[in-house]
Amino acid sequence: MDRSGHIEITRNEPLAGHTTLGLGGPARFFAVARSVDQIREALLFAREKGVRAHILGGGSNIIVPDNGFDGLVLKMGLLGIASKRDGEKVEMTVAAGEQWDPLVHHCIDHHLAGIECLSGIPGLVGATPIQNVGAYGQEVKETIVSLSAIDRHTLETIRFTNADCGFAYRQSRFKSDDAGRFIITDVTFRLTHNGRPVIKYPELKRQLESSTNLDTLGKGRPVLEAVRSGVLALRKRKSMVVDPSDPHSRSVGSFFMNPILSHDEFDRLQGRWSSTGDTDVVPSFPAGDGVKIPAAWLIEHAGFSRGDRRGGVGISMNHSLALVNYGGTTQELLALANSIQEAVRMRFGITLQREPVIMD
Repeated sequence: MDRSGHIEITRNEPLAGHTTLGLGGPARFFAVARSVDQIREALLFAREKGVRAHILGGGSNIIVPDNGFDGLVLKMGLLGIASKRDGEKVEMTVAAGEQWDPLVHHCIDHHLAGIECLSGIPGLVGATPIQNVGAYGQEVKETIVSLSAIDRHTLETIRFTNADCGFAYRQSRFKSDDAGRFIITDVTFRLTHNGRPVIKYPELKRQLESSTNLDTLGKGRPVLEAVRSGVLALRKRKSMVVDPSDPHSRSVGSFFMNPILSHDEFDRLQGRWSSTGDTDVVPSFPAGDGVKIPAAWLIEHAGFSRGDRRGGVGISMNHSLALVNYGGTTQELLALANSIQEAVRMRFGITLQREPVIMD
């Protein structure tokens, strides 16, 4: 997974083309790291120049300012996959620069179960642990065994076990307490050979029941491929698969996280909603010791609709959580996001948290 050679650093690289939003200005310095040594070399370069270094993955969860980034943007380019089988379990160590969705497809082709519901998610493998990527009833924390990361301060490589990562809903230590400190270089997953999928998400279950009978497909690739097809069908309907021919897919996916409330907070929310005289029931789902509320429902009931436009940006026609670039600017996008957050806060007393990272 390591390649020798000095890193090439360029100037004034346009960043919009490195993101799924297609927004943002240039980076003062830019480089692609194809080895761990090149990452260290780039960090030392940034120190010598007295500038910040930002790690860029697949660009699917990043918002770049219109004036760009006055520092070094280091794009992750580490590649390689190594597998080790122990009975029905397979441990697969994947370099951080590998594309996530091709990895999911690779696992399904090799009859490996555990991440099939995460099909169609853009981005790189190294980014998935940071926000504990999840969709349709699966999260990466369920299969991650460990990961390696470089400490930006010491430039040493540290190995983290699953328990070390502090995983929670769309959360980890790499996004909270240690945000920006570590650069993930590889991730080890434990998958099940000839496994069967566990379908927890009601929408996915309905989609699969309408198209196939999973019980007839046995184990391994056939049944996993059926789940992948179902997930991709759902994501495409919502413009949540990156597609140059779909103008609604120029987004970062879900812009806001589903808030998790305590039971007391949920009771107060229900009371607040009932007092408006609306007969709709506040939708909710169990979430550990709390209750998860769909952010899309909150947005739609705070006065916003699919297809709403503000200048060159808007809410997707196909998904209320996706804010889309229709030829606008980052400033316009963030203004729309702020308006949505303020409306939800005023209506429900809930502050929506953003999923994407804003490069600053």
